[in-house]
Amino acid sequence: MIDTVEQLKRYAAAVKETRAGAARSRILVSMGTCGVAAGTTPVLDAIREELRRRDLADSVDVVETGCMGLCHSEPTVEVVNTRTGSRIILGKLDAAQARAVVDALTGPVPDVCEIKRDWYYPEYEQNTANLPQARIVLRNTGQINPEAIDDYIACDGYQALATALSTMAPAAVIQVVKDSGLRGRGGGGFPTGSKWAFAAAQQNPEKYVICNADEGDPGAFMDRAVLEGDPHAVLEAMAIAGYAIGSHFGLVYVRAEYPMAVKRLLIAIGQAREMGLLGRNILGSGFDFDIELKYGAGAFVCGEETALIHSIEGKRGEPTFKPPFPAVAGLWGKPTIVNNVETFANVCAILRQGAAWFRQIGTPKSPGTKVFALAGKVSRVGLTEVPMGTSLRDIIFTIGGGCRDGRAFKAVQTGGPSGGCIRANKLDTPIDYDTLIALGSMMGSGGMIVMDEDDCMVNVAKFFLEFTLDESCGKCTPCRIGNKRLHEMLNVICQGKGTPETLTKLRTLGNTIKDTALCGLGQTSPNPVLSTMIQFPEEYKAHVEEKRCPAGVCARLITYTITDKCVGCTLCARNCPVGCITGERKQQHVIDQEACIKCGVCFETCKFHAIDKR
Repeated sequence: MIDTVEQLKRYAAAVKETRAGAARSRILVSMGTCGVAAGTTPVLDAIREELRRRDLADSVDVVETGCMGLCHSEPTVEVVNTRTGSRIILGKLDAAQARAVVDALTGPVPDVCEIKRDWYYPEYEQNTANLPQARIVLRNTGQINPEAIDDYIACDGYQALATALSTMAPAAVIQVVKDSGLRGRGGGGFPTGSKWAFAAAQQNPEKYVICNADEGDPGAFMDRAVLEGDPHAVLEAMAIAGYAIGSHFGLVYVRAEYPMAVKRLLIAIGQAREMGLLGRNILGSGFDFDIELKYGAGAFVCGEETALIHSIEGKRGEPTFKPPFPAVAGLWGKPTIVNNVETFANVCAILRQGAAWFRQIGTPKSPGTKVFALAGKVSRVGLTEVPMGTSLRDIIFTIGGGCRDGRAFKAVQTGGPSGGCIRANKLDTPIDYDTLIALGSMMGSGGMIVMDEDDCMVNVAKFFLEFTLDESCGKCTPCRIGNKRLHEMLNVICQGKGTPETLTKLRTLGNTIKDTALCGLGQTSPNPVLSTMIQFPEEYKAHVEEKRCPAGVCARLITYTITDKCVGCTLCARNCPVGCITGERKQQHVIDQEACIKCGVCFETCKFHAIDKR
């Protein structure tokens, strides 16, 4: 039990001294959800066995960390030689390569995939190598054992809370967050300090702090990685927020589909309580604050703060009109602040280093960094944290390696189903909250899905709208019925039955839904449709006027024809389910277009690439 700030400082110094004195080399093993799914567990077991075989088990620490962000190269480990200071990241491993991993303690190993680190840590080092990534939110993920509070304390953990409780008034904490310019990373980009100030100004002895960990965007996994890899950073920041606004209770609203994040959060909360960093009279300051978990059932709409609050209260997860805003009347009608995981993960670094330091990173209107989950048809899928103002081109091509298999880049969807598609001629735009909105998209929570030349943008819009239809709570008519009508019109277009009037109705209805829907989900649901209509008008025109899908995705608009490459092997005719292919053996065959059902079996089975798909 740590009872005072001085005790915490002494304890932290002792932990650091012990570790520095031991000077033990470390092998960090990525044990987040993606790593475990990729097969890191047998690699971990094999590394430990190899260390035992060499009598090194007592001199090398094997650390099970959270996600390193290198999803494209899992299973991944980082070998740290404390004596020489060298760090080597090895990826795409299997259990048979455990010997090579241990060999890396003394030098590079040529037959193992080595990954070049392309990030730096602004809190501890200068970017002298001009690296594209800057890790503030992800500063500990992949570097510490998330189930060991001493690892977090050794990285200056809970020092920001100690500073706030011992040297700062609540108003001063809020002012630092205001001065930093930190904007909410959940999608809206509202100034965090202003939200805290609104709640602090309410004269009510009962207030709440809620961490929104209900990450529901397709392709998004940023918050999960932080909770799995650095849970104490979120807990510490929530306690600081509680002190700042006068709250004594916090809730983490986390998706039940995140079992590893839930497990590590529960462990972290238990450890913090045991050490006196949560609970009553924290660090002898007289401030009480505790945290509990509330499990979400996977409803995307519960990412909206009023719907989330209703879910916590045991009601249907439906939004309500604002004002009043939750900062005035939130959970149980009491003042409540709701920030997402990434927003909280910035707070401790800001208090440790100061607002001016944070403002040096990013852009004047959007300081700091942003974590993106880079997914889709990109070569290097994973987590990337970059300064605000970094261009899409740098993220997708410098960090992500461009599209897979040499395919041409076509578009990137930012902001998940609430965002929009951005085409290649906008790739050099410096990204922040305002520039993405100007492009017809949005930052969102940080999902970034890359599409290549084989994607149909009309079909992409239909896919995201299908997700919204499934996730809508149905409370308001524009979202419940309007989006259904949008989806029906997209279906008509994809079937080749659309007209110019269909496009006019599509655009008009989309703008009407944006203006009249109740909550952010409904108001942004037409974005994928409207942004693709603006960015890719030629594709909609091809579907409507030419009855053709340029990408060859919309089945009803595809025409299969047999070219002169046909050798008459009859394989396509024998596999056609409706018998619409005719021709003599060793003669060019013909497809009856009237009878063809567009199934594509002929295209898939032809061994001579003699079937053209248009």
